[in-house]
Amino acid sequence: MKDWNELATNESIQKTISTLKTNGINPIVVENSSQAKKKVFELIPEGAEVMNMSSVTIDSLGIAKEIQDSGKYNSVKNKLRTMDRKTQGLEMQKLGAAPEYAIGSVHAVTEDGKVLIASNTGSQLPAYSYASAHVIWVVGTQKIVKDLDEGMKRIYEYILPLESERINRAFNTTRGSNVSKILIINKERVEERLTLILVKEILGF
Repeated sequence: MKDWNELATNESIQKTISTLKTNGINPIVVENSSQAKKKVFELIPEGAEVMNMSSVTIDSLGIAKEIQDSGKYNSVKNKLRTMDRKTQGLEMQKLGAAPEYAIGSVHAVTEDGKVLIASNTGSQLPAYSYASAHVIWVVGTQKIVKDLDEGMKRIYEYILPLESERINRAFNTTRGSNVSKILIINKERVEERLTLILVKEILGF
């Protein structure tokens, strides 16, 4: 089986950068996780409404903690924690679906400039596909794949088992996770809406 956790070559990264630009996605390349975190907060103005989506990458870099605990941002996650799912469920869905800034990661980026995001609930997909004015993804270059076929294999062969293990540990269950929905972004029509920060480190799944 292919090694899905191997960093991309410089040649592959350059090819991916070029095609992402062609497809309307703004690529930024950094050398390491500290540079990636710095770049994220250069892109988000203080006081902005921000939703940090569930992401091993975002959590591991301390980005989620900064958004929620620094007091510099209007954290959607913080607001959601004060609400009652039973009585305010629809309002909570709307808040999470269309924040001003959505911060997260993706599961595969193809060399021909496509982005794949798999989800169990689909909660992050409205913001990514259309609803957020600004989307920032932080992505280790081990997630670069040749094409959509390899992207799908990466999701099912590599990510799903790891995510199932993570879910089982976190919630003391044996149910695992599911690939319930997959978003494929072929092209973005709104200039500068999508930014993808490629990091030359293994980050997340």
